[in-house]
Amino acid sequence: MPQTQDVVELILQDHRRMEDLFRLMRSVEADRAAALQEFAGLLVAHALAEEAKVYPALKRYKNIDDEEVEHGEHEHDEGNEALLALLEVEEVGSEEWDSKLEELVEAVTHHADEEERTILNGARENVAMDRREELGAAFLEERERQLKADCGSIDNVRRLVTS
Repeated sequence: MPQTQDVVELILQDHRRMEDLFRLMRSVEADRAAALQEFAGLLVAHALAEEAKVYPALKRYKNIDDEEVEHGEHEHDEGNEALLALLEVEEVGSEEWDSKLEELVEAVTHHADEEERTILNGARENVAMDRREELGAAFLEERERQLKADCGSIDNVRRLVTS
C-alpha cells in the first residue's frame, strides 16, 4: 500500500513507475514482455482512474484550467493508441517493436510532463490536503478495480481505442 493518500503524489508515483517500466522495455536483459504487460495495465488503470475520479473534481477549482484537464484526457487517448500499436507487434525486441515503443514513450512522457506542470501543480496550489487525500483514496480504489478487470489486455485496449 502506498505511504501517501495525496492524489498528486500517487499520480507522480505512477509516472515514475511508468518510467522504470520504459527502461525495462528498452533493456535486452529484462523480461520486456512482462514489463509491457505491467505497463499496459498501469497506464490504462491510471488514465481511467484519473478520468473517473480526479479530473472531474479538479474541474471544479477555478484556478485549475479546464482546458488542460480536457487536453489531458485527449492525451490519454493518444497514449492508448500508441499502447495498442505496441501490443499488436508480434515480436518483442524487433525493429518494429522498438519503433512502436519509442512512440509510446514519447506520447506518455509528453503527457506526464504536461500533467505534472499544469494540472498537478494547480492541484497542489489550490486543493486542500484533506480533499487531495479523498481524491487519492478514490483514485486508488478505481485504479485497483481496473487492474483486477485486466484493463491492460489487448482486447480492452482495442475497445478503448475504437470507442
